[in-house]
Amino acid sequence: MKIVFKITLVACLFIFFRCNDSGEINVFSPNKNLKVDFNVTKDGKPYYLILKASQKVIDTSYLGFDFDNSIPFIDNFQILKTSKSEFNETWQMPWGEQLDVVNHYNELKIELQEINQLKRKLNIIFRVYNDGIGFRYEFPEQANFKKAFITNENTEFNLTEDYTTFWAPGDWDIYEHLYNTTKLSKINALKYVNQPVAQTYIPENAVNTPVTLVGKNGLHLSFHEAALVDYADMTLQVDTVNLSFKSNLVGSKNTPYKVKRTLPFHTPWRTIQITNKATELIASNLIVNLNEPSKMDDVSWFKPMKYTGIWWEMHLGKSSWDMTSGTHGATTENAKKFIDFSAKNNISGVLVEGWNKGWGQNEGGFDFVTPYPDYNLNEIVSYGKQKGVEIIMHHETYGNVETYIKQQDTAFSLMKSLGIHAVKTGYVGKLIPEGEYHHGQFMVNHYNETVKKAAKYNIAINAHEPIKPTGLRRTYPNTISREGLRGQEFNVWDPKGGNPPEHLSIIAFTRMLAGPIDYTPGIFNIKLDNYREGKQVNTTIAHQLALYVVIYSPIQMVADLLEHYEANSKPLEFIKEVGVDWEKTVVLNGEVGDFVTIARNERKTGNWFLGSISDENSRKITIDFSFLEDKTTYLAKIYKDGKNAHWDKNPFDIEFETIEVTRHSKKTFQLASGGGLAISLIKKN
Repeated sequence: MKIVFKITLVACLFIFFRCNDSGEINVFSPNKNLKVDFNVTKDGKPYYLILKASQKVIDTSYLGFDFDNSIPFIDNFQILKTSKSEFNETWQMPWGEQLDVVNHYNELKIELQEINQLKRKLNIIFRVYNDGIGFRYEFPEQANFKKAFITNENTEFNLTEDYTTFWAPGDWDIYEHLYNTTKLSKINALKYVNQPVAQTYIPENAVNTPVTLVGKNGLHLSFHEAALVDYADMTLQVDTVNLSFKSNLVGSKNTPYKVKRTLPFHTPWRTIQITNKATELIASNLIVNLNEPSKMDDVSWFKPMKYTGIWWEMHLGKSSWDMTSGTHGATTENAKKFIDFSAKNNISGVLVEGWNKGWGQNEGGFDFVTPYPDYNLNEIVSYGKQKGVEIIMHHETYGNVETYIKQQDTAFSLMKSLGIHAVKTGYVGKLIPEGEYHHGQFMVNHYNETVKKAAKYNIAINAHEPIKPTGLRRTYPNTISREGLRGQEFNVWDPKGGNPPEHLSIIAFTRMLAGPIDYTPGIFNIKLDNYREGKQVNTTIAHQLALYVVIYSPIQMVADLLEHYEANSKPLEFIKEVGVDWEKTVVLNGEVGDFVTIARNERKTGNWFLGSISDENSRKITIDFSFLEDKTTYLAKIYKDGKNAHWDKNPFDIEFETIEVTRHSKKTFQLASGGGLAISLIKKN
């Protein structure tokens, strides 16, 4: 499949140096609702402001860098030249939340130079969209500045009120923390660490991105970054007194600097989504639009899919990854059971974890091509092909990146020879080489290079313990999904009770803004006492079904044990029908941390699927079906919380209803505490 681009307006460019009454140079969004002002102070300090409909959203915020090998970029700058352009295109996702993506922005480029000293140059580029902005630094080629050893990037985001903030600690190694909800002034990342996993490093009162803020008058902001390439992950250090964020790059124990680059280069985009409604945050395409177009001509070898897997049973303790335990899960016999079930239930893939030698060894001494003796890889792949089911490979490294790099070509060659097109990678534990963090420049480069190398073998990457998504799926569509959040398995392992009912109502407006999520939904056996006493998933079954629509990924796991699906054939019908690849997405309603309702239109079939989830509060929602196609009747198969449903007291209570609806229909539903709603909308005839 070729990726299609439709240019609807050729960019226009002109040089200008126009200031407003305050002396700032400005650029507006296409709809004139957002404005960025830029200038330098009398002593040459670069700064910017952002206004929305004349309301100051970001107050005077300074820009600059500290270097290990040179004097800092703080002041002493003059503006050499500015230029402005408009760009408008429509491009198409090979798979995604929608087919057509409008990329329309106004751009301001400022070229700066030091007045004296080294006379070094620095450019700053702003792109202003109707729903937010992105800006980045460019270090142009210059005779007196060859290499940059960046110790700090001093990008400020000075806010104008004490926003309600949905944040996770600025950990340099993992994103698997719960999101907290506090005022900006009350953020204490070092105190509110609720992570049971050992590897965690939070050096400052900082938050990871995306971080989402809600103002007293309903303004919504979300801070993140786009196109993170050959650079360090940006966390945001919090000033709780002055109500501001400042970029705080992830470092390394091995170097005094955090980023090493040879000029010319540019940084990732620093992004701020700015909307009036929570729903508009999810609808925004700011992050993917700030990435380069696809570098892959043909990605037809990957098909979006649902998949089952030998995975949840290990977390429950029913089986193990390691063959020497006596309860090995990845056997030929077990894998065939998953293939048979998948083929029977419109599921295209099977993930097998624990298939290869090396589990249980220290420092991840994995062999990525040699199966355990009780797992016949060739036989399983052949059996799957007969049934129309593809095997998803698994490469766990235990953080031994050096070993994995050495084996990648051999491992990817094996996959290609077997016709396997997707792999789940994992990086649990402290890294080898020692001294590096999961989110530093070294690992950013490793994650990105793995995606590029995999593309040469027609392989798609679903990364766990990853670097956060920053929209690079546009440039390399084979970066299909990733973890990078507190996943379903924490309902088993967390000694504090698992993910609370509000978890995914926050995730939809925070982590999901960055890109696809491999969350592993679909747990039907909510109470886990038969395997882990006292453990449970803190939602209703209807909530688990709704996640197939609410949480986007081009691969969606059907995560529970097969026997739990076979015992619940009616709710399984929704999983069999629900799509994974979408023509359109409509966010119908929602508030950050409370609830969200999303409808998605499936490519090829034209059918719609709807998912709605609630936090710990029960609530009524009204669905307006006006998003449906005109003059068309749909058979609505409804999976809803029962009258007595409750995430803890009665999570299994689910009701089923089938009605006909058109775009003129409206219907009210009751979401239980921790509950949900899932609807298949199938065109009649």
